[in-house]
Amino acid sequence: MKKVSFLPLALIIGLAACSGSGDKAATAETTAATVSADTTHKAVDSPQMSTALPDVPAGAKVFFKNLKDGETVKSPLKVEFGVEGIALDTAGTIKPASGHHHLLIDAGDSIAAGVVVIKDSTHLHFGKAQTGAEINLTPGEHKLTLQYADGIHRSYGAKLAATIKVKVK
Repeated sequence: MKKVSFLPLALIIGLAACSGSGDKAATAETTAATVSADTTHKAVDSPQMSTALPDVPAGAKVFFKNLKDGETVKSPLKVEFGVEGIALDTAGTIKPASGHHHLLIDAGDSIAAGVVVIKDSTHLHFGKAQTGAEINLTPGEHKLTLQYADGIHRSYGAKLAATIKVKVK
């Protein structure tokens, strides 16, 4: 019986799915209709995937600069991302003690450490070191999670995540 390897095909499909146009804003069809920031998800370089996830510096944290848990807001909503104790850098390469933001919309409290953050309408990427975005949310309650990840979008886990709930009028 002939053994067939689907790994090369899977890698090609994965790279095609992760590549993006650097000048287009992300469009989401569910809770977030538009994001006025580039959310490019660069293709992951295989040798970097075998590199260990960088350590989280002591005292590092991420936070929402302009929103509070339980706040009532209007859509579109401006979201400002804060980070302390770890460098903000663009996606593409792994650098010690650095990373970039991801915004999870109604998608949990954090992503496990070392897991690559997916890119879809509820997992927005800010790989150009953006510090904020404008998003459209449907009326009702929403959970927003700020998740920090390394240069190849591997989550730093709950250590570098912050979650709030907002109510949209």
